[in-house]
Amino acid sequence: MSLQGSLSIERMCQLAQVSRAGFYRSLQERLPVEEEMEVRSTIQQIVLEHRRRYGYRRVTAELRRRGLLVNHKRVARLMREDNLLAVQPRAFVVTTNSEHEFEVYLNLARRLKLTGINQLWVADITYIRLQSEFVYLAVILDGFSRKVVGWALERTLATRLTRSALELAIAARQPAPGLVHHSDRGVQYASDEYVQVLQAHQMIPSMSRPANPYDNASCESFMKTLKREEIYANDYVDLEHLRRNIETFIDDYYNRCRLHSALAYQPPEEFEQQLKTATACAAATMSFFRHGEDYRPDDAIAKTKSGPQTAPLTIGFDESPAGYSLASCSPAELASASPADADSATTGLV
Repeated sequence: MSLQGSLSIERMCQLAQVSRAGFYRSLQERLPVEEEMEVRSTIQQIVLEHRRRYGYRRVTAELRRRGLLVNHKRVARLMREDNLLAVQPRAFVVTTNSEHEFEVYLNLARRLKLTGINQLWVADITYIRLQSEFVYLAVILDGFSRKVVGWALERTLATRLTRSALELAIAARQPAPGLVHHSDRGVQYASDEYVQVLQAHQMIPSMSRPANPYDNASCESFMKTLKREEIYANDYVDLEHLRRNIETFIDDYYNRCRLHSALAYQPPEEFEQQLKTATACAAATMSFFRHGEDYRPDDAIAKTKSGPQTAPLTIGFDESPAGYSLASCSPAELASASPADADSATTGLV
């Protein structure tokens, strides 16, 4: 940033008791060329600090955090003119193998209304290609703050990969009983070895349905961000070189510095710190209503087309879609997730 003597613009604004935004607005009116160069310089500084990981939206948000009120269209134009646009993503490859005989658990993530951290963890696996081999990364995110709470990197897709990430997350967060752990239906998450760790810490397993990745979208979004902003932007000598870079990206950059659009453009750790200073969060609530488009019988559909609308269908605690289990999911035992209302669940279909 330009200096006047030994004082920065930020310090001069503090001494003059004017906002930086007001200073830059007056600068734009009186010295448009200088203001343009100041904006370009700050944009280049932000892009270099984040190693070309930021697109124009996050650059705009960071400019506002620094006191520069600049339209996002202008930021996109300046970044395009200065060849500062973010690295583009590559194709995504699915690594889930759900052809197994292990138990598949009910999808609870779509029923939860989160109010704080350590109520829902979301897990996923991706592959990374090195010069001479493929390696695999398992990640666990907090569903509320989007912070990476555990991760592991291995050469195989064995269960120890996902178990290492889970044990790291448990050691770091020490969650209370009743946390919902959501994943896909892959064999790594459905295996007895993995489920035993969940049950030992009184966690409730939850799994997505086939071809329905929306409940796992936050973790898949992180994987895409990691590959676009770190993996594809670098060349790695070996597995240990990759491990060090991923550790730096997750612990020092993503969790602490990178602005997250779902968190009102705040880093996950800053978002969690604000939660700690606020009042205590209530427990997550869970709805047991069936979704009409998924569960409504044919005769009910026919009635709604020809007659008045009926009340929403409800599902009893002892009912579940075919192929799913309600094991380890008794609503009376949930600590961080509780049913919405006692009389909103019935013992059968209405």
